[in-house]
Amino acid sequence: MRIGVYPGTFDPITLGHMDIIRRGAKLVDRLVVGVTTNITKSPMFDDDERIAMVQQEVAAIDGDIQVVGFNSLLMDFAEREGASVIVRGLRAVADFEYEYQMAGMNQQLNDRIETIFLMADVGLQPIASRLVKEIAIFGGEIHKFVTPAVRDAVEARITERALRQGER
Repeated sequence: MRIGVYPGTFDPITLGHMDIIRRGAKLVDRLVVGVTTNITKSPMFDDDERIAMVQQEVAAIDGDIQVVGFNSLLMDFAEREGASVIVRGLRAVADFEYEYQMAGMNQQLNDRIETIFLMADVGLQPIASRLVKEIAIFGGEIHKFVTPAVRDAVEARITERALRQGER
């Protein structure tokens, strides 16, 4: 059985993430979506909320897709999951430079696990979770970038934490 891991913070999960999950699931027998905490980021949603959000969003996608939280080195997590492949999405050249370096480091940690890159759909390439949150905080519409359920969760969190900035 070929198992792949698609890691990310998914804060929040976007249509771009969903595109990579949908396409990545076709390449492996089981795709494990690894939801992690990035210590360099300040998440809008906690780990459990992000895991639940991703589970809800991937439920309708064909294929064997599992959502698992992790807080360790990616290669250790991938090894524990029995993965032979790491799936990464690319949006732009800047992504490639970062991902290329990460793939090289990961190969040094565990050369039995390959990294594959999927280009995001052209219409979804500009989408980034960071930008989605920023647009929402400043009162902009995010419906083109996330599902209605995720949009509602982001809006509720902004209201709950009184994060709204600027005037509309």
